[in-house]
Order: sequence, then structure tokens, then C-alpha cells
Amino acid sequence: MSDAVTSVTGETFEQVVIQSENLVMVDFWATWCGPCKIVAPVVEELAKEYESKVVFAKVNTEEQQELAGAFGIQSIPTLAIFREKIMIYKQPGALLEAALEDIISQVQKLDMEKIIKQRTHWPFFRDRRVDTYHFINKKWID
Repeated sequence: MSDAVTSVTGETFEQVVIQSENLVMVDFWATWCGPCKIVAPVVEELAKEYESKVVFAKVNTEEQQELAGAFGIQSIPTLAIFREKIMIYKQPGALLEAALEDIISQVQKLDMEKIIKQRTHWPFFRDRRVDTYHFINKKWID
């Protein structure tokens, strides 16, 4: 793993992902996972390309089982994107670089003010550390 991608643990997740001012892409992976080995160089390349705009992080699901469980990771690799303390996207499977670039672009274009305003009307979400908003379906997810 290069310096462009940060390894995240349960202890560092809050600081690296939740408190980030930037968009954050998290790659949930494991050393034994074949598709994870395909995704890794794509994530590394994107981390270099988006260096000052997007934070790239990796969570080893074998070492961080509690963290993976907290986000409902059932299949790896799973890529998740966070923006302003909200998980905007989560998708298992290996994606091509062009697809990931498109997703990043779409998440960057989201009107977060509108999403956050919508969120404040739902008391269930007010006290959660991370909320999940699926930008493709434009709805909140429990």
C-alpha cells in the first residue's frame, strides 16, 4: 500500500473518515481475497490522481471485523464513499477505474445542503455517527 492510501482501524476511522473535510473512499478488503487484489491497484491509481480532493482509505476486514460489521460488510471488496459524515455510496464487487471515477464525480456534484436538510427532518438519523444516503436512488437507507 502506498502513502496515498491510508490504512484505517477502529481507532482511526473517526479521525480519517468521519472527520475528514474531503470526500473519502474506503476499500473494505482482505489479504486472501482475489478480487481485492484486482481493486487495490485501481484504488492506488485513483488515490494519486485525486490526491488533494479525495481521501482514500483501506480497512482490512480480517483485522477489523468489528468495524466491517458496523458497516454491514458482507462481501469483499466493498467500496464505500463518505461525504460530510454521511455514507453516500456502498457497493460490493470489483469496479473498473472509469466506473469509480464516475461515482466520485457524481458524489462530488451532490447538493449536500439539500441532503442534510432532508436528514434533519428524520429524528432517527440525528444521533447516528454516520448516516447512509444512497445517491443513486436518492433516498435514506436504514
